[in-house]
Amino acid sequence: MGRITFSCVFVVLAFLLANANGVEVGFYELKRGDFSVKLTNYGAVINSVILPDRNGKLDDVVLGFDSVDGYKNDTTYFGAVVGRVANRIGGAKFTLNGTTYNLVANEGNNILHGGPKGYGDVIWSVLTYKPDSHITFTYESSDGEEGFPGALSVAVTYMLIETNKLGVKFEAKAHNKATPVNLAQHAYWNLGGHNSGDILSHELQIFGSHITPVDAELIPTGELTPVKGTPFDFLELHKIGDRINELPKGYDINYALDGNSTTHFRRAAEVYDSVSGRRLQLWTTAPGVQLYTGNLVHDVKGKGGYIYKEHAALCLETQGFPDSVNHPNFPSQIVNPGETYKHIMVYRFTAH
Repeated sequence: MGRITFSCVFVVLAFLLANANGVEVGFYELKRGDFSVKLTNYGAVINSVILPDRNGKLDDVVLGFDSVDGYKNDTTYFGAVVGRVANRIGGAKFTLNGTTYNLVANEGNNILHGGPKGYGDVIWSVLTYKPDSHITFTYESSDGEEGFPGALSVAVTYMLIETNKLGVKFEAKAHNKATPVNLAQHAYWNLGGHNSGDILSHELQIFGSHITPVDAELIPTGELTPVKGTPFDFLELHKIGDRINELPKGYDINYALDGNSTTHFRRAAEVYDSVSGRRLQLWTTAPGVQLYTGNLVHDVKGKGGYIYKEHAALCLETQGFPDSVNHPNFPSQIVNPGETYKHIMVYRFTAH
């Protein structure tokens, strides 16, 4: 991926907005044939993914907003890169190398998706941009940001691969202190189109035979329990709505993906919408994937004025296990000074 000059980066699709600090916020499009992805450097957000159905009809299959202002006031994390540590840390604290770090709680006594101003609420720089290929966003996270230790250089690259594949590569380099790092992409998918209703008739398969069960505050207990025969069993493709009513609000749980590779891709999930014929297949290098069915989406005014409601989409957030800093039996997310965190995910879209 060749670099282009800083000045050329901003000669791009759409409009640019200047914030109070003079940093430019823009929308950028990656496009290859009928497949296009629009992103913004506010939160490194995926704003839209447009692709054909089985009849060639184009639809936008992710939830989002028409303007950056929508994302600034967002409480759903639509399309954002979340971190420094995605998901929850119980009690908003952890101990590392003999030091206890108290974080900035933003969900009761716990911290969710990096705190009140996580990576989904900061402005990223644009390092490289090639409209038919890729874009790389970067962010310099300071020592003590939201309570986390150490300075961290973060990058996320969105890349078009072959036909109708989207790759996402996260990298983060720790500088002066050991720190937990767990970056995730929080896109909300509805393969029928973002304005097509709920996803309860979507069929889902998850390649994880265990979950990390949680307490009443959605903090993992530290156990791994099998899904077979429970409402969390998606070992075979079936409708999301089949057993969702057996749960209090819907799905919001981490699956431990089968296989033990940390460097090679493993299958995470597959989603199929029989109405449009669209299928999403997801691979990742991460050990887990969070299934979330938009349980807290209530009358959110989204793109084109459409009102998103409960279960309007599903999230498949590949990640390290939640609260791993407080569970030594979970795969470690600690990155030491000089080390680089890497996490790659690949979406493949088809329609038939």
